[in-house]
Amino acid sequence: MKPILAITMGDPAGVGPEISVKALAKSEVYEYCRPLVVGSPYIMERAAGFTGRSDIRINEIKSVADAKFEFGTIDVIDPGLEGMDKVVPGKISAEAGDAAFKCVVKAIELAMAKEVDGTVTNPLNKEAINLAGHHFSGHTEIYAHYTNTKKYTMMLMHENMRVVHVSTHVSLREACDRVKKERVLDCIRMAADACRKLGIENPRVGVAGLNPHCGENGLFGREEIEEITPAVEAAKAEGIDCTGPVAPDTVFSKLRGGWFDIVVAMYHDQGHIPMKVVGFVYDQEKKEWGAVAGVNITCGLPIIRVSVDHGTAMGHAGHGNASELSLVNSIECATQFALHWE
Repeated sequence: MKPILAITMGDPAGVGPEISVKALAKSEVYEYCRPLVVGSPYIMERAAGFTGRSDIRINEIKSVADAKFEFGTIDVIDPGLEGMDKVVPGKISAEAGDAAFKCVVKAIELAMAKEVDGTVTNPLNKEAINLAGHHFSGHTEIYAHYTNTKKYTMMLMHENMRVVHVSTHVSLREACDRVKKERVLDCIRMAADACRKLGIENPRVGVAGLNPHCGENGLFGREEIEEITPAVEAAKAEGIDCTGPVAPDTVFSKLRGGWFDIVVAMYHDQGHIPMKVVGFVYDQEKKEWGAVAGVNITCGLPIIRVSVDHGTAMGHAGHGNASELSLVNSIECATQFALHWE
């Protein structure tokens, strides 16, 4: 059976609803999965109008069992959202933040109850959800809290590039302090596990260093000697094909060249910058983004969570011109995970 995927609409004032309509207006999506949207039928109707797809029917459902999963119809589960007629495209508000948060929680509940096989999230606005009284720094932390997960990490993926992170949304100063043997080892394990769940039987894991030139034997820092190398050796002892620390300025070129299946980055920007240089392509002549590709995955959870690798793009909301490519990629990736999930 094709996996059932719950797609959150994201912040209703952002582009999430619009790219959801555009992604689910592709017949091929229904050939490999059974998608439904967790969100507001009113907002999804409005998004269909913004994107010029008023031919797409919005089917409000109360449960997964009511879904039709038919191309041309988008099944929408409303988790009890209020004030959606007050949401203005491009404007941050508590109403929008509360709606985005409730959609994420509902998707998690459906996955934990095994009513759906995986979840795909559209972007939310961190300021908006905090205005609504939900004090989380992002999707990852919400998922960890509601699934009671203690060890998790962010993974980015685009084409043959895959990266997990030892730390993400902390200051660079704090990120350096978080490079500890046990955390690096946990990330190596989660990186290898994620690759296996994508169908890579014997994943090759590259581990980035923290300091320039991997510290030059302690000249520029001792994290490689005292924390990263011991973690790599411990992973090897567990049978993981692991190499490192590898100089941060070359490890991603080696990943792109096929030396590794995945890289463990030491902090947020070390992993994000190379991924977005490859996945985000700006057309200088047209003065517009030609591609905004790539997906964001939370590893270590008991359920599947894949997300677009971009923000709410408030400046584009309501215009119907936002690219759905990253969302389509996310739906494809979640399908792959669902097929190999144990």
